Amino acid sequence: MKRLFFLLGFLIPLLAGAQQTVYLSGYVKELLMYYQPKQQIPGLESNSLTTNTIHNRLNFKWYATNQLTVVAEMRNRLLFGSLVKEYPAYQSVVDVDNGYLDLSFIPAEGSGWFVHSMFDRAYLDWVAGNWQITAGRQRVNWGMNLVWNPNDVFNSYSYFDFDYEERPGTDALRIQYYTGMTSSAELVYQIGKNEDEMALAGLYRFSQWNYDIQLIGGWVGTDYIVGTGWAGDIQGAGFRGEITHFMPKNDEVNSETATVASISADYTLPSSLYIHSGVLYNSHGKTGKAGGMDPFFNNKLSAKYLSFAQYSLFGQISYPVTPLFSASLSGIANPNDGSWYFGPALTYSLQNNLELMATGQLFFGDQSTEFGDIGQLLFGRLKWSF
Repeated sequence: MKRLFFLLGFLIPLLAGAQQTVYLSGYVKELLMYYQPKQQIPGLESNSLTTNTIHNRLNFKWYATNQLTVVAEMRNRLLFGSLVKEYPAYQSVVDVDNGYLDLSFIPAEGSGWFVHSMFDRAYLDWVAGNWQITAGRQRVNWGMNLVWNPNDVFNSYSYFDFDYEERPGTDALRIQYYTGMTSSAELVYQIGKNEDEMALAGLYRFSQWNYDIQLIGGWVGTDYIVGTGWAGDIQGAGFRGEITHFMPKNDEVNSETATVASISADYTLPSSLYIHSGVLYNSHGKTGKAGGMDPFFNNKLSAKYLSFAQYSLFGQISYPVTPLFSASLSGIANPNDGSWYFGPALTYSLQNNLELMATGQLFFGDQSTEFGDIGQLLFGRLKWSF
């Protein structure tokens, strides 16, 4: 019933204002995946898994007035293949909505396939003078780094989820006040079903010494938080960093004190070769065999738990071979347990709105290490944007 009222509340005004005030964009993607597990999976006849995902995204935007904008965006995915067939529980893992309203649903399903739909953006945006107020499901992006974001406390995302460019949203009320050309303050209240799913935090962003700097603080779930982030450059190289300290609100909650920090640098050479490196530190991370990462069933990612290891290292290089063809290599290593990830990618632009990509997620290491029990994944993707 909540979902029905939500759809009526957003789609009716969109349709009513259809004369040159509603804009529609999106894409259609075909994603093929081949998965070779590190070890034979019990109960599975084959030693490999495949999935095929046909992914459609629809972005509706209605400019109701000069001050008010209505936004509704959804993703629709048809999933089938041996992963879906051999593991019926995979459907319940995909059909998860961590927001206050359950806007995730399965409109159709069959033997070895299902369709998953979800509204991940649905909000009203009001602007007047220096004020901006946004209410509803939205992306509250406080991250400044390109891979790990300890400041992104409202809707963290996984670097390995490359096919979800828009990133998750959160059900919240966001109030922003622009104090100058390069400075602003904002307050975000995230609604939840209980106190542990709610949040109230603020951010102040300003520029100093040719750096963009932000300060954050408040309450997120079971923790109080305080942190800072920055973005600038050193001799033409980008230099970014974030740090957040988490303190349990009381001794009764299932939480722990932790500090999470990330620093990164990136630089583009005159030859157009792009280099990017970064370090992640988790005070509560494991110093031995980290173990536990799952490429399909891990939905508990947060700014406090960006990895299982105490230290993680990231590196990437990319190069535009031609104006239409680019190649990149990326990697993540856990120096404590010796496990590592390697990600090659090739992208070719067939037309202005048609792109072909091939990539891999290759995991290596001993048993029970962070990346050692996963195996190898290969992907091919065709994307048409409109």
